[in-house]
Amino acid sequence: MNTPKNTPDARPPLLRRRVVRVVALAAAVLFVAAALVFEPWNLVIDKQVDEAVPTVSAPAVATGPTVLARGTLISHEHESSGTVALLRLADGTRVLRVADLQTSNGPDLHVWLTDAPVIAGTDGWTVFDDGRYVDLGELKGNIGSSNYPVPADADLTGLSSVSIWCARFHVSFAAAELHPTDPTA
Repeated sequence: MNTPKNTPDARPPLLRRRVVRVVALAAAVLFVAAALVFEPWNLVIDKQVDEAVPTVSAPAVATGPTVLARGTLISHEHESSGTVALLRLADGTRVLRVADLQTSNGPDLHVWLTDAPVIAGTDGWTVFDDGRYVDLGELKGNIGSSNYPVPADADLTGLSSVSIWCARFHVSFAAAELHPTDPTA
């Protein structure tokens, strides 16, 4: 005598296989989504840049920049080092120079001039989007030196710090307090 296929003993293995397939598919979708959000490959891929200090050339003379302010980067979310300098070129344009940067690569990193205080430790990681800032664009490389033009119409009054800002996760990788220099020195 043959056992009918619709007996209670025949259904559970088929149902279990379907559940396992759905769970496996959901896990795969979650893994891909997490990889796209966190971009873990950036932790092992460095972008190196080596731009020269900007100058303005006149027909017979090249004039170096005037340093308006400078600072030293401190680590926040990621171990970082380097310096920053706010420069005014002979033609009046302003540039933020990030020199000798060493930090981790990450998703959606930007260079910001901000009005936030630079606070060491985890308390300083998230303060930079609380107030006023000027986004100077995406970080060109996580290793080396690069220049970021400051928009001509940007009011820098009160902007006293720089942050290497991760826009994806709203956290600072590194920051520096800008100390004004004597432009006549």
